[in-house]
Amino acid sequence: MSERTPDISPAGDDTLLTHVGNRPRDNFGVVNPPVYHASTILFPTVASLREAEVSRARFSMVTYGRQGTPTTMAFEEAVARLEGADRALALPSGLAAIAASLMAFLKTGDHLLMVDTVYGPVRGLCKRLLADFGIQTTYYDPAIGERIGGLMRPETRVVYLEAPGSLTFEMQDVPAIAAAARARGATVMMDNTWATPLFFKPLRHGVDVVIEAATKYMGGHSDLMMGVVAADHDRLIRIKSAAHMMGHAAAPDDCYLALRGLRTLSVRLERHQKTGLELARWLQVRPEVDRVLHPALPQDPGHPLWKRDFGGATGLFGVVLKPCAPEALEAMLDGMALFGMGYSWGGYESLILPVAPQASRSATRWDAAGPTLRLHAGLEDIKDLKADLDRGFARLNAGKGAQDP
Repeated sequence: MSERTPDISPAGDDTLLTHVGNRPRDNFGVVNPPVYHASTILFPTVASLREAEVSRARFSMVTYGRQGTPTTMAFEEAVARLEGADRALALPSGLAAIAASLMAFLKTGDHLLMVDTVYGPVRGLCKRLLADFGIQTTYYDPAIGERIGGLMRPETRVVYLEAPGSLTFEMQDVPAIAAAARARGATVMMDNTWATPLFFKPLRHGVDVVIEAATKYMGGHSDLMMGVVAADHDRLIRIKSAAHMMGHAAAPDDCYLALRGLRTLSVRLERHQKTGLELARWLQVRPEVDRVLHPALPQDPGHPLWKRDFGGATGLFGVVLKPCAPEALEAMLDGMALFGMGYSWGGYESLILPVAPQASRSATRWDAAGPTLRLHAGLEDIKDLKADLDRGFARLNAGKGAQDP
């Protein structure tokens, strides 16, 4: 790419979202970088061909389609600037980003400390793939804070965080955990998909590698699969080398969609946050609800940490219902008109999903009065969303679902 984005530093996140990754002068004045579909890249001289074979050069130049095209690099540049990182790497899914990052820093005989509330598929990755390679995983309580040092061994190489926790939204003391882990020589990684770099910047709080599932809020339209990793130059090159050896390549069309999604991330998150908080407060006073799991609510146990470190909240949160019959819960969920049931989130549409946190805990215990639901507040009219939930609760109550504990 012949020209970098003009230096607009210092600049706020909204300005970065609007301008970083654009290269109109390189693309006939076109505002959005076009989609470059490429496998073979031709080199004019033997010298340029040999330059492309050098590991660090091939990861910063357009050398082969699997290693990235100008579309890929435009998205990566935008994310790196937002995260405050030297570099970023696009990968074909959030799980691919997690796997590549872990495999880059772990080898046979190493030890991994993994938060107990991590995204479910990561447990499968640890139990199967990492274990098969002789890497041991210990799960820890998300509330451990600086006491994480007591779990570290001489062979502990990575400490992994996710905040809020998947499904149940527990907060973590990121600076305390990061400081304790780095003092003992471990690399600190964090899944920051919930907050996005607009509401939390992990690298400023001691984290070494930040991972985002761009499938979610960055893409924002439920139509792409994408993961992205951001870190300093040396760590990112290490992760990209691992991803390259595993054959990972982010599709240029998805990179284009993710970059386009980034342009409106700020205004979308503002709406997701507003709607999510209003729904959470409305649900708090429903007679069918035992408690709401949302760190931005003052009543939430994680609220002090969220208030101290985070700049906002997105639209994903949880609800624990009072005990009810399974068929009554099914009647409630099966009849929802606006809240769809699906395994993703972060798009423009609202979602609701029954979850079973107790099935994916080993270091902590999940105690809940009744069923747990995960909700994503989309961009619909708040009155319509409340009405949809209200009708759902009516179906639950009609099925004699609201029972005393």
